[in-house]
Amino acid sequence: MTSEIVKITKLPVTVKTRLGWDDTTKNVTEVAERLQDIGIQALSIHGRTRAQLYKGSADWTLIGEIKNNPRITIPIFGNGDVDSPEKAKMMRDTYGVDGIMIGRASIGYPWIFNEIKHYFKTGELAPPPDVAMRVATCRKHLQRSLEWKGLVTGIHEMRRHYVNYFKGFDHFKEYRMKLVTSYSIDEINGILDEILIRYADNDLIKV
Repeated sequence: MTSEIVKITKLPVTVKTRLGWDDTTKNVTEVAERLQDIGIQALSIHGRTRAQLYKGSADWTLIGEIKNNPRITIPIFGNGDVDSPEKAKMMRDTYGVDGIMIGRASIGYPWIFNEIKHYFKTGELAPPPDVAMRVATCRKHLQRSLEWKGLVTGIHEMRRHYVNYFKGFDHFKEYRMKLVTSYSIDEINGILDEILIRYADNDLIKV
């Protein structure tokens, strides 16, 4: 199937895969070589099997082996459990990957990408976004979600993001419960107004 896709497009085709189906079928090394041979331009590898889903820790060992496989010349991107600039640097330095993919850690926290770039460039951690930035970005995200998915689905799909937008805020449960049960745009914006006022003092946020 992948071979046929490569044949019918002039665009670069990339693939993302996992280590294998389960612990007894970690065949990603063979898969990587075969994909490269049919013309894949880059490969992203998640360090878990399909059976694991998102349980347990991601194993980057095979990702590193594939990157250092002399048969492999295409860029190799690693994925799995990268949730901080320090961990991103450790994975890059340890396994030599060409790039890193970030999934769950960016849900409700889109700043992680620039924070990692900043850390790679300076060796220092960037200051976290303040409450005003978090609320403003959350509002913008909500608006884009509504424009793309419509009222009901747009509101529903935003609910998984709220907890991370305001992760670490003391006594936030009451606001989270309101955000994940409301279907009113005006009400949600009102709750965000309350959060902005309540947590304007950064001392209320856990570090």
